Amino acid sequence: MAEASRWHRGGTPKPNLHYSKEVEIRTTLQELALYFIFLINLCILTFGMVNPHMYYLNKVMSSLFLDTSAPGDERTNFKSIRSITDFWKFMEGPLLEGLYWDAWYTNKTLYDLKNSSRIYYENILLGVPRVRQLKVRNNTCKVYSSLQSLMDECYDRYTSKNEDLADFGLQVETEWKYTPPDSTSPWHWGFVGVYRNGGFIFTLSKSKSETKNKFIDLQLNSWITRGTRVIFIDFSLYNANVNLFCIIRLVAEFPATGGIITSWQFYSVKLLRYVSYYDYIIASCEITFCIFLIVFTTQEGQKIREFKSAYFKSVWNWLELLLLVLCFLTVSFNIYCNVQIFLLLGDLLKNTDQYSDFYFLAYWHTYYNNIIAVTIFFAWIKNMFLAIINDTYSEVKADYSIGRRPDFELGKMIKKSYNNALEKLRLKKPEEDEDKKNEKSGDLVERARREGFDENEIQSAKQMKKWKERLEKKYYSAEIQDDYQPVTQQEFRELFLYAVELEKELHYVSLKLNRVMRKISTLPA
Repeated sequence: MAEASRWHRGGTPKPNLHYSKEVEIRTTLQELALYFIFLINLCILTFGMVNPHMYYLNKVMSSLFLDTSAPGDERTNFKSIRSITDFWKFMEGPLLEGLYWDAWYTNKTLYDLKNSSRIYYENILLGVPRVRQLKVRNNTCKVYSSLQSLMDECYDRYTSKNEDLADFGLQVETEWKYTPPDSTSPWHWGFVGVYRNGGFIFTLSKSKSETKNKFIDLQLNSWITRGTRVIFIDFSLYNANVNLFCIIRLVAEFPATGGIITSWQFYSVKLLRYVSYYDYIIASCEITFCIFLIVFTTQEGQKIREFKSAYFKSVWNWLELLLLVLCFLTVSFNIYCNVQIFLLLGDLLKNTDQYSDFYFLAYWHTYYNNIIAVTIFFAWIKNMFLAIINDTYSEVKADYSIGRRPDFELGKMIKKSYNNALEKLRLKKPEEDEDKKNEKSGDLVERARREGFDENEIQSAKQMKKWKERLEKKYYSAEIQDDYQPVTQQEFRELFLYAVELEKELHYVSLKLNRVMRKISTLPA
């Protein structure tokens, strides 16, 4: 009947869980070995893409364009720009001198530059730099009525709604005409605003003298106005010696409060991925990572099918799912970046007389690095759990292998590991094992005999203790408290005898208590 009831509920009878210590150790070692291989592969994949030359390339370029002072004014560099005058000093000085390297330090041409500048003689300027500004309209904010006689113009902070889309100034070249934004380009998050693409754009010439004349012309015709809110300076470099692209963005924000706030971005990235033998080792790690992802996904899928809604009651399982989601995001970002590089890199390198927008590729490559960094963080978090609570973890995995329901709680595992750690540090007495408990139980029996209890009372107490342990193990276990447990005839008989013995004990204790109370009442006050 019990079996029929369980079959009707769609379940299976629970197996007897008497797995040995060897099974626990073997399960734990297998899990740790497999996951350790996964961690090593993930670490190689993550840190193998980081090149020490990235730091030095960023350092050299930031020193050139951020720390170099304007001629005749040692206090003015890009970091110290605070006014429009300082900005034009930087454009005509450090920026111009930093971008155009057309001769060796002896003023002799060392090699054929092929109409391209080579910054520090080793970094090829890809295409031409681009300068772009975004403006806001007048009357985008309201002036208090009492002050309108003093100021009738008001330029609010930058938003897409406040952006000025009208041509201005000379209205001849592209720098005076508005260029609509590209929907695929990412927005820029600055200090005082979030800026989209587009705006009033011009590119620099390959000639240093023409570019300098351009800057003078823009300054004389007031290209920067009261409505200007941000100016971007974008250009890209490539160093063939270390196979790295350096994408540089210099940003000057003009807040509504006045003044200028500068910021910058230097991205040294490896867009040409598979060139050397070491790159192919990284490629093999990427393939191994995908294989691990398929295996782990299959395992978690089997657990979800087996345990259904009970699977989601465990915090540990949620950590497994989070790690899988991050792994899939990592693979997706990697595929997207490689596809975009394959589609765009060739076209960007062909147009040497135009601006090559490598910022889009660097932006997504940076997001890929961030995602894989978060992935390896949670992967090590899981590894620490495996190392700290391996005893409980091995029991759970052994339960998985024989089909037991995984109703364990993270708090219970942490408490068990905490107690084990305290015992190893000798901050807590170790719990008594079963042998000691049996010895202690035998001592209690001998003590009961010495105190005058007869054998019938001792045997009755021992029988009651066995019944209690057996019944509590079945009906009060925290691991199976939600499951339906049918009662057999033998168990019902034991329950009945246990209740009868409890009633006898209660009656016996009640009699003793009455005697004590009568003796107390006869005592003199």
